[in-house]
Order: sequence, then structure tokens, then C-alpha cells
Amino acid sequence: MSPAEQDAHLVLADVYRADWGRLLGGLIRRHGRPDLAEDALADAVASASASWPADGVPANPPGWLAHVASRRVLDALRHESTARAKAPLLAVAEAVLADDDGFPRADLLRGVAGQPTSPAAGRLPGVDVDDRLPLLFMATHPALAPEVRPALALRFVLGVPTADIAALFLVPTATMAARLTRAKGRLRAIGVGFTMPDPQVWPERVDDVARAIYLAFTAGYAPREGEQVVRVAVAGEAVRLAALAAHLLPGQPVLDALTALLVLQHARRDARAGPDGDLVRLADQDRSTWHAGEIAVGLATLTRLTPGTGYAEELRLQALVAAFHDTAPTSGATDWAAIARTYARLEDLTGSPIVRLNRAVAVAEIAGPMAGLAVLQAAADQLPGHHRIAVVRAELLRRDGDREGARTAYGQAVATCPDGPERRHLLRRLASL
Repeated sequence: MSPAEQDAHLVLADVYRADWGRLLGGLIRRHGRPDLAEDALADAVASASASWPADGVPANPPGWLAHVASRRVLDALRHESTARAKAPLLAVAEAVLADDDGFPRADLLRGVAGQPTSPAAGRLPGVDVDDRLPLLFMATHPALAPEVRPALALRFVLGVPTADIAALFLVPTATMAARLTRAKGRLRAIGVGFTMPDPQVWPERVDDVARAIYLAFTAGYAPREGEQVVRVAVAGEAVRLAALAAHLLPGQPVLDALTALLVLQHARRDARAGPDGDLVRLADQDRSTWHAGEIAVGLATLTRLTPGTGYAEELRLQALVAAFHDTAPTSGATDWAAIARTYARLEDLTGSPIVRLNRAVAVAEIAGPMAGLAVLQAAADQLPGHHRIAVVRAELLRRDGDREGARTAYGQAVATCPDGPERRHLLRRLASL
């Protein structure tokens, strides 16, 4: 591959990562067809991958993708029976100059999809800052099944590949692809508009938005085999999106708590992997590489929050745990008692066995490994065969001096852990015995 071809692929990758959500939002805002827009944009990216290395990168790469994708939508509309009566309008629309974003002018496309597509139609002040926010509300619409909303938001807003979303939700790629297709069809069937919901329903909608953003962030820290431990671009985009949502929807504690949590966790990104690209435990991380400025921002956001209820409180407590870690100068100076108390409150709120697993680790730091194993047992009963239960058991048995028990537990963890950085880390821990 020539240097020019490499540069073209790098530019396309950057545009995909930075502009996918904005481009898709613009397509849906103009054409009103989420089921066609996402496929059209994917086709445009595929066309760019083929043509840019040969023909050169266009002067306005996002505009090029927007224009090609918009043409794809128009082609699809032409082939639909509902669009036949509008053929003259389509012919005019294809002939005009594109607007500043590379889309055909919206005023000539109004009504093509059966609803207004003017940029100002039905939109609240401030939404022009970023089309991804109304896109998030569309992806998390209550008419969609709860389990598909976060997945659709990942796909719509960040362009996370379907295979990665499937891995995140522990389902086959084909299953996830079918879910996403059905969700887009559902949005079309019920005529969901590209608008912000009425402020009166924000409290019941922002929780789903927050969950979607959090899962987008999680995708950046859940790499598969052959990938980096941290996909900084994906995780960082989720952090930025959380901050943007909190800015555009002020007074929503769940979004403020989410922002604090993500900033505090993401501040450690440079220490999570070693020079060889493998996972580094929190206790072994070089804390001098943590981003102090970001930690200060996260702490400032967190301290403005007060105890609450529901998902907002769940996120606030998680952010509090992250803050205890981020403010400890060394692993040994960590306030494990405060962390254990916070996890106990979080467990009371959620009943999550994963929270109990984390509490077991904190209790072990305070009262010793056997005390931690006693707490872990209840989580093990709720999550039989989960590799992380075996991982914590192995670490606690190792600390207690039971090398054979630790070896057995590590073996169980390796047997059930998916291929990737975490499994390689477990194999090294097992070998170190």
C-alpha cells in the first residue's frame, strides 16, 4: 500500500470516528428515514474506502460522505412505491448544489419522506450544536425494546461496529444485526421525528440516554482479541458526548453523575496498558500518568451532586468509588473502608452481584482475603461459572497462601474468559505461581 493510500485510509478512519453521529443525524434530520440513512452512510463509507485511495481524498471528506449518502437515500426512495409520485421533486433535488454540510438543500427535500425536514422544524434552541443529541433520543425511544436502545445508540451515535456491539451484549453478531434492523424498521413504522422530546418527559428519557452513553464508554474498555486494551477514541468520544448531553440538558443529575464517572475513569487510560499492550492492574498502574486535570474536573462535577435515587444515585456512587481511587497517591493509601461502604450502599440500591464482587475485593483489603471470600460467595451463587468470580477467588486465595487453590481458580477463569487482553493477563498470573 502506497503512502497516499495509507493516508486516505487514515483520513477515512478519523472521519468515521469523529463525524459518524453528526453525519447520520444530518441525514435523518433531512430525510426523516433512520432505516435508510444508516445503511446509506455505511455504503458511502464503503465507497470512500474504495475511491479515496485511488482518486485522492476530497477537500471536504465529511461533506463528501454526506453528499454520497444523501444520494443513496434518494436512490432508495426512488425505488419505493411511496416515492414514485415524487419523482419530479427527486430529480430537482439531485440537480441542486449541496448545502454547506454536503447535503442536498433541505428546503427542496421537504416532504420527500412524508414529514418536514427543515433544520429548524421542531427543534429546540441549542440542538444545532450537535445532531447527536436528538439522535440519542431517537435511538432510545420508548417504543423500542429496552434491550435494543443502548445498542442502537452505540450504532447510531458512535458508529460502533455491529460485531463489537454484539460482543458487548454477549450475543452472536447475526442476532445483534437483526435486532438493529428491526429497531430501525420500528422507528420508521411509528414515524419518530428527528426532534428533541418535550422537556416534561426528559426525566423519564434521560436515564435511557445515560445508559446508552455509558455503554458506549464501556465499548471502549471491552476490546476483543487483537485490539488494544483501551480504544481511547471510542471511550473519549463517549466522555465528550456525556459532557455535551449534560450541557444541553442542564439540571439532569443523571447526566452530571455520568459525566463525573466517565471523566474520573477515563483519566487513568494511559496507565491501563503496558508497553507491550497488555492489561495492567489498578494496583500496578503508574499513577503519574493519570490525567490530574481531568481528575480535578471530575471531582468538581461530583462534589456538586447530592445523594438521590434511581440510576442517577447509582452513577453517583460509582463515581464516588472512582474518586477514592483517583485521589489516592498510592495503591496502599487507598481508602478501602470508604470504598467498601460505598459498594454496600450501591449493592443495597442495585442488588447487583457484580457490585458484591467488587465489595468483596474492598473487604479483603480491610479484613483480609478470607473475609473477602466470604462476601464473594453470595455473588458466586448468583453468577455461577462467571470468569470474574473465579478471578477474584484466585487473587484472594493467592494472597492467603493457598497456591493450589489459586491455581485451580485461575484455570477456571482462563477456561471461561473470552480471548483477548484479559485472558492473556490471567495466563500470566497463573504462570507466575
